[in-house]
Amino acid sequence: MDALLFHPKLVHLPIALGLLMPLVSGGVLLAWWRRWLPSGTWSIVLGLQVLLLASGLLAKRTGETEEDRVEQIVSAAAIHAHEEAAEVFVLGSGLVLLTMAGALGLAKSKAGLPLAGVSVLGSLVVLGLGARCGQAGGELVYKHGAAQAYASSAGIPPGGDALQEHHDDDEDDD
Repeated sequence: MDALLFHPKLVHLPIALGLLMPLVSGGVLLAWWRRWLPSGTWSIVLGLQVLLLASGLLAKRTGETEEDRVEQIVSAAAIHAHEEAAEVFVLGSGLVLLTMAGALGLAKSKAGLPLAGVSVLGSLVVLGLGARCGQAGGELVYKHGAAQAYASSAGIPPGGDALQEHHDDDEDDD
């Protein structure tokens, strides 16, 4: 699994869904409120939130699997900050999922629409939590050099020497 760099590839799905969920849930809420779409359309929002939570849990698990390898390059404190941000992001996603499920369950009552509104607000909070988690992960890679933990297994010497050699070859052609 190391050669696949699974965690770095996987983390983009929950971050993207975290970005899209306020837009999708807000749009479906508006359509439900205006009666452009039936209340059952909220199930689409619920399904996407399930995907967000599941992919977030999987990203968290793969990150924990690869932690020992990256810890050889990056300080434990920097990794811990990213891990804590991921835990809060996943927890927030789960809480929003519960409110979305409640809104769907109460869709035929007066409480369904307001609970869906609370869910949309919750998705904005999850967006912020996802941004915080993504920033901490980006710092691991770009500030602390976490990608070097994978460079030698991918056939690239640590420090990106392959890129410099390629650049030097281009200069020789001039």
